[in-house]
Amino acid sequence: MLLEEQRYLHEDLERLEQGIADRMRDEPKQIRDRLNRDHEVAQLLDQIQRQSAELLPLYEDKSGLRSKEILQISTGDPFEEFYRQVASIKEHHARYPNEQAENSEQWYRPRKGGDDQPCIVDSMFSGEEAYGRFFDLHSSHDEYLNLPGVKRLAYMQYLDVFDNFQPGYGGVKRADKLTDQYFKYLGGLMEYLESFMRRTRPLENIDEVLNGWDRDFETAWDKDEVQGWEKQKPAAKADAPARTLSTAEAVWCEACEKEFKNENVYKGHLSGRKHIKAAELLAQPEDGPNSNANHAHASSARRSKERAVAEREFRIKKLVGAMSVERDDTRVNVERRQGMTDRERAQELENFYNMSSAPQNKGGEEEDQEQGDDKPYNPLKLPLAWDGKPIPFWLYRLHGLGQEFPCEICGNFVYRGRRAFDKHFNETNHITNLKRLGITNTYLFRDITSIEEAVRLWDKIQRDQQKHHIDDGAVVQMEDAEGNVMPEKVYLDLQKQGLL
Repeated sequence: MLLEEQRYLHEDLERLEQGIADRMRDEPKQIRDRLNRDHEVAQLLDQIQRQSAELLPLYEDKSGLRSKEILQISTGDPFEEFYRQVASIKEHHARYPNEQAENSEQWYRPRKGGDDQPCIVDSMFSGEEAYGRFFDLHSSHDEYLNLPGVKRLAYMQYLDVFDNFQPGYGGVKRADKLTDQYFKYLGGLMEYLESFMRRTRPLENIDEVLNGWDRDFETAWDKDEVQGWEKQKPAAKADAPARTLSTAEAVWCEACEKEFKNENVYKGHLSGRKHIKAAELLAQPEDGPNSNANHAHASSARRSKERAVAEREFRIKKLVGAMSVERDDTRVNVERRQGMTDRERAQELENFYNMSSAPQNKGGEEEDQEQGDDKPYNPLKLPLAWDGKPIPFWLYRLHGLGQEFPCEICGNFVYRGRRAFDKHFNETNHITNLKRLGITNTYLFRDITSIEEAVRLWDKIQRDQQKHHIDDGAVVQMEDAEGNVMPEKVYLDLQKQGLL
């Protein structure tokens, strides 16, 4: 029966490959359907790996049962072996007469519209995430606000600096990063970003990417190149400066670093608890027998903890860098939702859940009919939001999307809204077109959209630079035998002509 099991596994692998091909044939239009398709393909790929893992030992045949079965079929009576297997099948069905037969052809076919099975991604994302389009960092923001010594940033400001761990940019000081509370905060943020990447990119090998980042961190840590976690070099001990006492009778106490008026006051101070404790601390590094070992152990433990914190910060920076599009979209979405009323937010959330619970289209005719019937009424030609409906008119006016800004440098492309117009000056298309005109310093040409004006300004900049250029030959002065002073260039020319 090993050959039959082997044949069955090969057949199942072919059905799995066909199921993947059927799903990848069409590209869904909505992000929900596309993400659900990718998760289904990822599950089928995992099933292929499991089936292949079961098939490999059959080919290795370490026990020799497969070779024995082939030998029995090839050398003995083939019909005898056939009828023996038929008898075992009849015995199985006689023992289980009511066993329901399954159609294996239907196992891996794509789910059609109207099925009762819910989409895989419906329970994966929250309403704030919108099927993986935006981050939901509200819980991480609450944990950040509870950290000691941090700035009280709003959620919008937190989205700009949550991956910048340098002090002064929303980060925590290095001395406060070794607390358990900060370590737990980094762990929660890192786990969320990893989970978000796995949910939104099911077909990528996330484990391989994370292992590559771990190797990069190991290399940077060994070279002491992790930003913000360089080894702190101990300060060189300098000789204690001479103390300038107020009077000749005054006495200085090295342990307490304090001046006393006379000898009697100083002697009375020696029996105090503060002086005794300060003197013990002062003598401990020199007199303690295990002070060096204790100091080395404490330094090693501190460095190990710094490494663990730095590794999490490094991982978060890499994750955010790999999902920069989602991070920018999150900020725009939060800014958009802050300008909405409570009623509009509730309506948007209701539309989101209605879309997630609606069944898929059953066929091409129904899809065309639905597109014709549900086409949004948009007489003002307002831009469409993520749910396919026009944005509110007040939001259209707030962002100034009714204003058009053409740019001749970009091929007379028209930008809608001041925000998109200002943003395009830093984009690759605009900068490349300026370089094609011979302009290298593109920073000075912001808000310039005319080709003629840009060329004229660049020519003026070039002329000004040549005007302020100083000729070295006109600076150095030379004197001939008669005492005449002249520039070095004139002197050399006269000397070549033999006039000097």
